Amino acid sequence: MNVLLIEDDAETADYIVAGLVEHGHHVDRAEDGVNGLALAGNDRYEVAIVDRMLPGLDGLTLVKRLRSAGLRTPILFLTNLGGLDDRVEGLNAGGDDYLVKPFAFPELLARVNALGRRPVAATETVLRVGDLEMNLLDRGVKRAGRPVLLQPREFRLLECLMRQAGRVVTRTMLLEMVWDFHFDPKTNIVETHISRLRAKIDRGQTHELIHTVRGAGYSIRAPK
Repeated sequence: MNVLLIEDDAETADYIVAGLVEHGHHVDRAEDGVNGLALAGNDRYEVAIVDRMLPGLDGLTLVKRLRSAGLRTPILFLTNLGGLDDRVEGLNAGGDDYLVKPFAFPELLARVNALGRRPVAATETVLRVGDLEMNLLDRGVKRAGRPVLLQPREFRLLECLMRQAGRVVTRTMLLEMVWDFHFDPKTNIVETHISRLRAKIDRGQTHELIHTVRGAGYSIRAPK
């Protein structure tokens, strides 16, 4: 496989490259996030290995940008940050797997091979959660076949929730993704828009799709 390694620690990078090449893979390497982003954008890699703590552009931001651009290459985060919140944050950012340093090379190789066997999904143009459908091309939304008219900000908010269907999306994440706020404005802007969205999506339906996860955030999910 063609593998992209984005790792700034020379010793770790040399170790990984040597092992992957020994097992028949071709590896390109970037030493910082900016160059890694440029290489990854070529879309010619079966797997990318990304360190979270990178100079120039951190790994989380790098992966978010790749996913926002529609890149579907499987991504393995490699990092010293091994806490539960760190792993959740990495996966929610768009990572497919997460390996904590120090690691055993056979495990890294197995994870890379597993990711490489996954079929890469085509770029999505329609998002679906239960009987809710969002067309990203014509910006149309339907619930049970009936059109739902949304304002641009409501559409973006719903898109963020649907792309993370079944997962909890925090208030902070929504502020960043929908309003591009990298600070807390100390207003109820998220809650207000969620309320409006619920009124348009869930009101009059037999079951709700948008749920509040107390103390955590919001989630959209189809009934079981």
